[in-house]
Amino acid sequence: MAIRVMDLVSGASLNCFHFKNPKGHQNSRDFSIRCSVPLSSSHGAATIDLGERPWKVSDARLVLEDGSIWSAKSFGASGTQVGEVVFNTSLTGYQEILTDPSYAGQFVLMTNPHIGNTGVNFDDEEARECFLAGLVIRSLSISTSNWRCKQTLGDYLMERNIMGIYDVDTRAITRRLREDGSLIGVLSTEKSKSDDELLEMSRSWDIVGVDLISGVSCKSPYEWVDRTSLEWEFKSGGHSSETFHVVAYDFGIKSNILRRLASYGCKITVVPSTWAASETLKLKPDGVLFSNGPGDPSAVPYAVETVKQLLGKVPVFGICMGHQLLGQALGGKTFKMKFGHHGGNHPVRNFRDNRVEISAQNHNYAVDPASLPEGIEVTHINLNDGSCAGLAFPKLKIMSLQYHPEASPGPHDSDSVFGDFVEMMKQEKRNS
Repeated sequence: MAIRVMDLVSGASLNCFHFKNPKGHQNSRDFSIRCSVPLSSSHGAATIDLGERPWKVSDARLVLEDGSIWSAKSFGASGTQVGEVVFNTSLTGYQEILTDPSYAGQFVLMTNPHIGNTGVNFDDEEARECFLAGLVIRSLSISTSNWRCKQTLGDYLMERNIMGIYDVDTRAITRRLREDGSLIGVLSTEKSKSDDELLEMSRSWDIVGVDLISGVSCKSPYEWVDRTSLEWEFKSGGHSSETFHVVAYDFGIKSNILRRLASYGCKITVVPSTWAASETLKLKPDGVLFSNGPGDPSAVPYAVETVKQLLGKVPVFGICMGHQLLGQALGGKTFKMKFGHHGGNHPVRNFRDNRVEISAQNHNYAVDPASLPEGIEVTHINLNDGSCAGLAFPKLKIMSLQYHPEASPGPHDSDSVFGDFVEMMKQEKRNS
């Protein structure tokens, strides 16, 4: 039974509850609860002050270009940011995803609902900073539990000025992206900006045709020597006894690509995306790597021209963006996919070895194999949609993959492709 009483000092109304022990229940007893609220007085008048709520309330919005508005709670940095929304199906490895330069200009939505439980550490970073526009998740872990943890995810993003939101329906947004394709969105914690203003921002910005590579590439050449540490090494058979000099073009290269090359016996010189082909040839490399990177390959014609000038001169290996640049340099065309491939669970058929590999992928563009000239072999296809996932042209000493053989995060099924690149360089040395 509830009884309403009056506070004699303030005049405020309070609720008192008295619970009577039902007859026949011997293991319980009568008890009463008196509920009160904090009171504050203004000019002698009593008012009820609820104070701050003990839980976080929605203080952010994600506004998509299709007009949908998603309320959420913020973590990390505050402000307003525009980007392309893509979804990633990886179950683990959010820190590697955060530091993958290929996500520049994009909001990454994690389909795995629970993020942040292992915190972050500084050994798993794939680049010197975070290049993505923001992170969208369902549930932010309230605690961290991992022996390698050095910082919480929220603090990590705050220090790097990266926005994040949680308590948003990521499944509904993912379905929308699958049906309508990747959408431009605006994240904002600023109450002064109206929904219409944010919608206009999303509709007036585009990622197609934008050179994103120049913003993530290194500014000057450097040598890379670190291998995958013995603690994490998974390749059997040890390192190659022969050393090969590889020039790696940094279009947004991940650190673990370099570690895997070094683990296969390569001495690596990393050069900027604008590095001239003539300067590369002066270094007399045994091979050239064209790395992964963000955005539209058609927006970087200077990179395509560099690739063209190196074809046939030395063995080359392209990964992701490098694969797309090779496709264009060979005379083929690239196209923007509906929602791209982002995740660590994409099945790929390897025609050369006649096996299926589970791969880690992150790209929004693909090479149209029908546009390629004769003689170029499609070595891999994505089994989800049949898109081209690998190329080879032995005549010009070319090999490429549309996905990440180093994974990080993801399975190691395709790691042996680094060995294939080394074998191609060995063969070239024997023939020269």
